[in-house]
Amino acid sequence: MNTNEPRRGAVSAAVTPSTRWWQLAFGTVCAMVASNPQYIWTLLTHPLVTKLGVSLPALQITFSLVIVLQTFLAPLEGYLIERFGARVLMALGGALTGLSWILTSRADSLLGVYLSYGVVGGLGVGIIVVGVIGLMARWFPDRRGFAVGVVMFGFGMGAMLTTFPITSSLEASGYQHTLVVFGAILAVAGLLSGLGMRVPPPGYMADWRPPAATGEAPDVPTRAMLRNPIFWLMFVMMSMMSTSGLMVTSQIATFSRDFGILGVTVFGLAALPLALTLDRITNGITRPLFGALSDRIGRENTMFIAFALEAAAMTGWLALRNDPVAFVVLSGVVFLGWGEIFSLFPSTLTDTFGGKHAIVNYGFLSYAQGIGSILGGPVAALLHERTGGWSWVFGTAITLDVCAAVLALVALKPLRRAWFARALQTPQADLHLVALKETA
Repeated sequence: MNTNEPRRGAVSAAVTPSTRWWQLAFGTVCAMVASNPQYIWTLLTHPLVTKLGVSLPALQITFSLVIVLQTFLAPLEGYLIERFGARVLMALGGALTGLSWILTSRADSLLGVYLSYGVVGGLGVGIIVVGVIGLMARWFPDRRGFAVGVVMFGFGMGAMLTTFPITSSLEASGYQHTLVVFGAILAVAGLLSGLGMRVPPPGYMADWRPPAATGEAPDVPTRAMLRNPIFWLMFVMMSMMSTSGLMVTSQIATFSRDFGILGVTVFGLAALPLALTLDRITNGITRPLFGALSDRIGRENTMFIAFALEAAAMTGWLALRNDPVAFVVLSGVVFLGWGEIFSLFPSTLTDTFGGKHAIVNYGFLSYAQGIGSILGGPVAALLHERTGGWSWVFGTAITLDVCAAVLALVALKPLRRAWFARALQTPQADLHLVALKETA
């Protein structure tokens, strides 16, 4: 018998041992739906530029709107999920995601694309992402890293199922027909899977106790969390990792040309497309892989391994930059050491501050991803422009990786250990006062 499965006596009669696995399945489908506006956008830029007669930079503001709304409205979206229920909000998020494509098919101006694809789509994607991460963190306290990693695997890989059909449809029928058809598919899939989502009932897995490797504190309100130094240390570390990864990964096409890789074949395939395909795979796999590892050996230990792996891969990438095979292989390793931040940090956050406010709490932590999105690409481009090479770009990214890896062991680990020890001696109702006093 698996003692990690929720016992019926500890939860509502409506919850069976299979309930949370259905929640994981529904959440993964939701995440796959939400991945399409972000990863398919590049296929739509050319037909939209041609149809609307606008410049590419002006059109790309649409994508920025998706990212900004997805990230910076996350706390509000998390609050709405907790206030009105997961089923209503997750279904709404799925419906908005598909509807944004249908509305974009009818847009006859740049403003129309901004509002439909950027605003409506950004809201839909944001609701889904913050929702599935927070909900899985609550449904799987014993396998939190793995469960969050699985749904984020869906987000990282979901668009792979639609990329080729959408490409074929664009060539055969044009972007307007394609957006209507696939928008309807996304809306239906998102709506149905969202309707299956729910919040764990009170008392769910109340008799479960975390292993020493991960630990867990009682629930801490968001306001108190925001005044706790552990949160801000995690925020800085996630910002560092998000920025470092995007500094390099956002520039692959550019520096592949400077490294002499563009146009070269590896194993009979063009090196750059092969590298990008491998990157998508490793960026998905790393999330449940390192998430599950963190459930076993601890969050900070896993962070150190993953962050150091990315630093080592980037170092090798730069040193072997003229070797096509090394370029392809190491690009995959870089993504393997980067994509796991989307499972490790949410899991660590919920371990530390409890599951009751996990959705809103992660909404605030996700701002770190937004900082990386804002800084990563521009900083890399500026460094390259000022220095005329890529050594400073890679060197800065590697330094950020190493600093984050060291902080995981020398700062985050002892701080969380002390926090858990204090939590064992403090009544749950008073724990948030401890967090406030620590920063007073």
